[in-house]
Amino acid sequence: MATFFLTLYVLIWPLIVAATLFAICKGFFKDWREARQEGRTLI
Repeated sequence: MATFFLTLYVLIWPLIVAATLFAICKGFFKDWREARQEGRTLI
């Protein structure tokens, strides 16, 4: 049973990382698009 939980833990981490990276990228590109439309720099 411990092997099952360890395997599940190892397989879930990439999904958590991918979801976090997706959320960060989505927010970045949204801000970037808004800045370009307003004619200002992102920084």
